[in-house]
Amino acid sequence: MKKYCVIGAGAAGMSALNTLLENGHEVDCFEKNEVVGGHWNTDYDALHLITSRDQTHFEDFPMPGHYPHFPRRDQISDYLHSYGRERGLLEHISFNTEVLSVTPVATDGAVGSAGWVVTTTRGSDTYEGVLVANGHLWDKKVPQISGTFDGPQIHSGDYQNVGDIEGTRVLVVGAGNSGCDLAVDVAQHRLEADIVVRHGSYFQPKMYFGQPRSELAFLKEFKAEEQDLIARLLARVSIGENSNYPNLPVPKHQSLAEGATVVNDLLLYWIHHGRVRVVGHGVERFEGKKVHFTDGSVREYDTILYATGFHSTLPFLDNELVPRSNGAPVRYAGGIIPEGLEKLYYIGMIAPRGPQIPIYGVQSRIVARMLELHAAAPEENASLAAYFAQLQEPEDRIDIPRHFWDAQITDTNRLIEAMRVSIRA
Repeated sequence: MKKYCVIGAGAAGMSALNTLLENGHEVDCFEKNEVVGGHWNTDYDALHLITSRDQTHFEDFPMPGHYPHFPRRDQISDYLHSYGRERGLLEHISFNTEVLSVTPVATDGAVGSAGWVVTTTRGSDTYEGVLVANGHLWDKKVPQISGTFDGPQIHSGDYQNVGDIEGTRVLVVGAGNSGCDLAVDVAQHRLEADIVVRHGSYFQPKMYFGQPRSELAFLKEFKAEEQDLIARLLARVSIGENSNYPNLPVPKHQSLAEGATVVNDLLLYWIHHGRVRVVGHGVERFEGKKVHFTDGSVREYDTILYATGFHSTLPFLDNELVPRSNGAPVRYAGGIIPEGLEKLYYIGMIAPRGPQIPIYGVQSRIVARMLELHAAAPEENASLAAYFAQLQEPEDRIDIPRHFWDAQITDTNRLIEAMRVSIRA
């Protein structure tokens, strides 16, 4: 029986592993750390889901009913661990095992069409296919700023809680969901937080009418564009507009789908309560405790927190094998198939807005169908990377509006079915 490899045992990796096992495949899964769950084991203490409990779970494995609507980090970690135990996945995972390289088996055909050699800290083996689920939230982006800052500088990926902070004056650089979380965490502990917001984003509350916003039944009656408008109107009524908050940039984009959206209204609460200030709109340079901003202002701080995102890094693949655009790997088929590589699949290398865990199941089931196509094709190679590259537009986004990704998945399933019929004919 041919073997497959899954890299990573976070939520994406476990979803892929479970799907392959259910489909009768022999699978090795390698996890760099000693437990499942990925970043949920180590994220900052103030982290909660921004999507609701009842929509953010594995198929046929709901979160416990006693969890709140928006579970905290440690509850999600416990949930992921319980999934690994209950589904019997742990015995298929090699923990404390780092994948060092993934190289294509030499062939005269397309790259990857003959399989892949996976080398780990335990040795090497050859696999028919590789499912890459190492995540895109671990290789920290830290901006290069001139000068020297005389105090701690901590990325959100390393921040745990306010115990990491020295002094009382904190600058948060970055205003996405994590940056807003960090500024709120500082404010709620009665420290002074300034936050650098370079571009305007739409803010969305987690709740409307006492319910998680994504669970409002009446919204499902409308098209995606109409839901976008309704969400913006509801936010305007409940929290106002950016112009109502001192120095907060106004979005230049006209809809939620066209640009950045932040699911957080506590930042706005603390701005109006004076614990958080919006400053600078960009950092120019450091000078001791002083931070010089691009608007010409200068302020002093004790600690800087960076919420500046992560690189989508694939350290075990040769860079020449991974074409990139806008910093992200170029992909097809709803973010699953890398450009130019056969029999290698990404699980979770895309983040459609909304609940993330169900995405991994959708992608994993599609990969299972792709494996069937390869098995049924002449010479057990369906040339899927070439097939999708001819028929779909390349994708270079990680953050993507959900309805765009849904359309990609619908088209991907259509093309898979068309190839299945063609192979049978």
